[in-house]
Amino acid sequence: MKNSRLIIFASLVLVGILITQLNQIPNLDKQLLQAKETLKQAKTSQEQSQTIVSSPQAQQDNVVDSTKRVTSFVKTFSNQPTSSYPETLKGMASQKVINELTQTFAPSVTFSDKAHYEVPMVAIRNAWGSDLEYLVVAKSDAQSVAYTITYDTDEKQITDMSRLTLKGAFDNEK
Repeated sequence: MKNSRLIIFASLVLVGILITQLNQIPNLDKQLLQAKETLKQAKTSQEQSQTIVSSPQAQQDNVVDSTKRVTSFVKTFSNQPTSSYPETLKGMASQKVINELTQTFAPSVTFSDKAHYEVPMVAIRNAWGSDLEYLVVAKSDAQSVAYTITYDTDEKQITDMSRLTLKGAFDNEK
């Protein structure tokens, strides 16, 4: 009788431990998913760091592509009427930049139908990171205009720009 009570007690203790362990399985699954997600983020971060450190060629290709896009953007908005900016610049620049161009820059710069703007200078100011900074000069027969432009390589579009005052070699405005 004593042995059967002892066996029943031990069985109840073991059943209690088993039930407790089975109740913890959903929590352990959640912890496993969180650990996998954290590991994935860490691997992605490490790959990005290794790419920048080990292959500057990729960053150089990124800069070349971005420079072409910035040059194309300046040529496009400089040689288009202001009313067409929302359509022609969509995808090239953020809505904030398009609004600034329409409301602020364009009225102060003469973009006539006869004037044709060239982009003789595109200089990069910051070539590392996801935001590349450019100095761009647009020049026509009548005037020259300079801009600082921030290009986001992740979004693949211009996210910020401001107009600069020109003095010196490019200052042919009368």
